[in-house]
Amino acid sequence: MEPGEIRPQQKRQVLLFFVFLGGSLVCSEPWRYSVAEEMEIGSFIANVVKDIGLGVEDLVSRGARVIFDDYKPYLQLDQQTGNLLLNEQLDREALCHLTEPCILHFQVLFENPLQFFRAELWVKDINDHTPAFLDKHILLKISEGTAPGTSFQMDSAQDLDVGKNGVQNYTLSPNPYFHLQLQDSDDGRKYPELLLDQSLDREKEPEFRLTLTALDGGSPPRSGTTLVRVLVLDINDNAPEFQRPVYEVQVPENSPVDSLVVRVSATDLDAGIYGELSYSFSHVSTDIRKTFEIHPVSGEIHLKALLDFELIQSYTINIQAIDGGSLSGKSAILVQVVDVNDNAPEIVMTSLTSPIPENSSPEMVVAIFSVRDQDAGDNGRMVCSIQDDLPFLLKPTFKNFYTLVTELPLDRERQAEYNITITVTDLGTPRLKTQHNLTVTVSDVNDNAPAFSQSSYTLRVRENNSPALHIGSVSATDRDAGANAQVTYSLLLPPHDPHLPLASLVSINADNGQLFALRALDYEALQAFEFGVRAADRGSPALSSQALVRVLVVDANDNAPFVLYPLQNGSAPCTELVPRAAEAGYLVTKVVAVDGDSGQNAWLSYQLLKATEPGLFGVWAHNGEVRTARLLSERDAVKHRLLVLVKDNGEPPLSASVTLHVLLVDGFSQPYLPLPDVAAAEARADPLTVYLVIALASVSSLFLVSVLVFVAVRLCRRSRAASGGGCSVPEGPFAGHLVDVSGTGTLSRSYQYEVCLRGGSGTDEFKFLKPAIPNLPPPERKKEESHTFLNGFEFF
Repeated sequence: MEPGEIRPQQKRQVLLFFVFLGGSLVCSEPWRYSVAEEMEIGSFIANVVKDIGLGVEDLVSRGARVIFDDYKPYLQLDQQTGNLLLNEQLDREALCHLTEPCILHFQVLFENPLQFFRAELWVKDINDHTPAFLDKHILLKISEGTAPGTSFQMDSAQDLDVGKNGVQNYTLSPNPYFHLQLQDSDDGRKYPELLLDQSLDREKEPEFRLTLTALDGGSPPRSGTTLVRVLVLDINDNAPEFQRPVYEVQVPENSPVDSLVVRVSATDLDAGIYGELSYSFSHVSTDIRKTFEIHPVSGEIHLKALLDFELIQSYTINIQAIDGGSLSGKSAILVQVVDVNDNAPEIVMTSLTSPIPENSSPEMVVAIFSVRDQDAGDNGRMVCSIQDDLPFLLKPTFKNFYTLVTELPLDRERQAEYNITITVTDLGTPRLKTQHNLTVTVSDVNDNAPAFSQSSYTLRVRENNSPALHIGSVSATDRDAGANAQVTYSLLLPPHDPHLPLASLVSINADNGQLFALRALDYEALQAFEFGVRAADRGSPALSSQALVRVLVVDANDNAPFVLYPLQNGSAPCTELVPRAAEAGYLVTKVVAVDGDSGQNAWLSYQLLKATEPGLFGVWAHNGEVRTARLLSERDAVKHRLLVLVKDNGEPPLSASVTLHVLLVDGFSQPYLPLPDVAAAEARADPLTVYLVIALASVSSLFLVSVLVFVAVRLCRRSRAASGGGCSVPEGPFAGHLVDVSGTGTLSRSYQYEVCLRGGSGTDEFKFLKPAIPNLPPPERKKEESHTFLNGFEFF
């Protein structure tokens, strides 16, 4: 194991063992080194190689080291150079206290071979401590009768430094009564004494404060101070005296009870019991004793009761101070009560007018009132105001009286009530204010006519309604109040229809404007009508307004379809002739029907319910045209009976049926009818060609008509001879309200028909259809003319 690895305690034991055993190896004369305290670590002390006389390489090979007697590493040996370096900062006062000189003993040890060299490290003192007194204050009590030349001993200052760095001198602050004298102690130190130079007078100078300074001999010197307080003891030879002959104070009137008014103070140059003072009132009234009290020791005067500036503005209080020898001093206190703003303004209402009419003229007096404030100065000055957004104005009149007048015209409909807040504020600090609320109502004047919610009303009533049916309401409001806002309703005839029987149609509830239908309405007779409604208030004079009411009668499906052709009330039904050579789609006839209703209630549709031979004929649903569904053959029966159903589109739907008789004949062909595009092309052809075509068609038509007339006359005569009857013609015109609906096969109101029915059985049944009131179609409806020609034969 290496020597450096031995534990410190074991190492010390081994070293001590070698020290005692190798005492003969120790150098007799110690080396002496010096160092100033508090030098920095690593400072150079000396070079041991030069002192020992060995080489630097011997330090490592012989294991040189430094060992102090207290085994603390104050120094370290640099084995590369042999220099002794400071290993830590040294504090002489901590190492040696007051011992002088301060020496630290150590050895330089060589292990192989073992050899010791003794050395001493002298730690030099530096002036690093300031003289300090043990007591920060020194108190001396000296009677004013003490004779001059008397000395008073004081404690000395302490300094941890030694030698010249210790305390060397004392000084005293300059004064005419004392000076300082230094004395030497047995240990060589100096202590101060205070000597009295002249007699003291406590009344002139009862106390002295002197500064004692201790100085050391360092460079620069350090100093410490203490305060020397000298109290001069007195005798009783003076009477009390107040600081002021008269104390003037101002006390706010709102000061609370027990608050401090003033503190008086008297002085007595004496001391002891003769300098102890007692304060009291002297010759004061009962009011003062109830309001104020004085403390006998402190001289503080407090309030016993509240002050009121409005009652008493000032007080004069006599006081006295008495010492222990019955000597007294007198003074007076003048208390001025300061007014504070402790009274809010008051408002006294004299008159008030409410309600006021809305048509009142400006400057109308609404209210009269007065204001007051019991405070004084600015605390009693007042400012009166109301809200800015009101049509009223405040006007000052006599002294503190104000009038509230109207500034603008009033409108009850805009605002029926005003909440007016009158605010009175004084000019004190802080400002106090008082508010008074007024409620002024505005009475109504009939200046607004009733207003309808709508300028016109449209009501819808389904026909066939029950009598007294409520059909709607009108409503008018009046912004006025009371009787001026009570509205009554009445009916007015429209100016453009003065003959309308309004009284038998509708009525109105005069109180609430509800409208009632008095009887059942018929859309086919009356589809719409108008009338006026008047709304009038009960004011004086009454005001009114009008509104227009339009009643639309809504159609109901109350009319079944009516078949115009073929008629079913004749004694002999008409028979349609169809040539057997007809192609599919050949127009046999057209069922013509009308419906007295309107809208979808009059939309008619056609349906073939029953036929002698199903599949041979068909009916177009929208126009009632009966056409062949296929080519005819010799096997088809000669006579055919068709049952056609005509139905409207109402809810619920109504219907009618008609029976058609069709006779198939030979040698009767359908005239040629050009298609629309062919006709249009021919119209654009050469005019000569057009004329030839028209002449040929006219001759052919005339021949065909002549044959048909002849056959019809013969059949009619035969039927008359057999039954004695004639052609049946419907009596009177058809209803004039029949309406045509486009595309349904019905007719317009301008068509009325006369139908001739011929009875009999066989092939001699013909139908003749002729308009009683001819209505020529426009030129562009050539296609409809061809259909009419195919549906029947016209005779004039």
